[in-house]
Amino acid sequence: MERRLRDCDEFFRYPELGHLPAQRRLSALAELRETGTYRQTAEEILIGAKLAWRNHARCVGRKHWRSLKLLDARQVTSADELAGVCWEHLRLATNGGAIQSMVTVGPQRVPGRREFRIVSTQLIRYAGYRNGDGTVTGDPANIAATEQAQALGWRGERTPFDVLPVLISAPDAEVRYFEVPRELVREVDLAHPDYPWFGSLGLKWHALPAVSNMDLDIGGITYPFAPFNGWYVGTEIGARNLSDTDRYNMLPLIADMMGLDTSSVRTLWRDKALIELNHAVLHSFRAAGVHLVDHHTVAKQFCDHAEREAAAGRRCPTDWSWINPPTSSGLTPTFHRYYDEPDLDVRPNFVKRADA
Repeated sequence: MERRLRDCDEFFRYPELGHLPAQRRLSALAELRETGTYRQTAEEILIGAKLAWRNHARCVGRKHWRSLKLLDARQVTSADELAGVCWEHLRLATNGGAIQSMVTVGPQRVPGRREFRIVSTQLIRYAGYRNGDGTVTGDPANIAATEQAQALGWRGERTPFDVLPVLISAPDAEVRYFEVPRELVREVDLAHPDYPWFGSLGLKWHALPAVSNMDLDIGGITYPFAPFNGWYVGTEIGARNLSDTDRYNMLPLIADMMGLDTSSVRTLWRDKALIELNHAVLHSFRAAGVHLVDHHTVAKQFCDHAEREAAAGRRCPTDWSWINPPTSSGLTPTFHRYYDEPDLDVRPNFVKRADA
């Protein structure tokens, strides 16, 4: 309780809430002390969510924290209603390809009671199926999530890019799965401007990275149902999701199609294939009219953000390993400077669940 009272007191002292009457902080503290909770206004939640984004040490896109939009879903009373809210989030955030940063906030946590939460790590994820020969069809990172959905009765088509259902836990029911409406899943087929054969690989990726398994802590109140999104950095797709050996592992095939010498790592065939895969991602998203950002641009934006925070007299807690891209890091300005140490206790924030 003392921690929650402290977070509440500190939250209402943020300059962004300076327009509120002083009595609001005192009444919130009094209600929290007496009942263990209090109800925040939609404005307070939106400001708190923006501050949570600004405080989150692992996000390189924090320059845009003021642009976050809120979908207030605290009134929902069932898993079906929450699934509908998720679909509305996808529709608003995808925005025809002009991705908008969004957060959807469901009912707040009440100590001692079961709660609404999304079990899935993101609203859109691709399934991963174990094959009898030890290989995997789809995304190996999502094998456990796929098998959990299958245990609940879901059946996919066993293609490399089956969209998983969203798993939702409600206070009055066990975990249920909800199929994501296909019309809400914007996907981009990948092609390369210089290699006509690239399109025959059948690669694609979804437009929206909507994280859904973190708690949102604001002013002593926790929201366990709080999916949120920005937009992709190209390297998240091209240099991790499609490249990592424990994910889609596409570099050997791309190198072979390029005619590269793969007899030794010293030929740098992985590096050459990686660059062209990332080139394809950036080219394809632009051609499809879907917004994402390249790693050079976002690194410059983050350094601008860090300097702006310093000028405002604020710390900018940063996890160096997360804000540097997985390719060509030394060519970006984020690589060549130090930052304030990550602060896991700073609130408001998006917080990893203890049981995630």
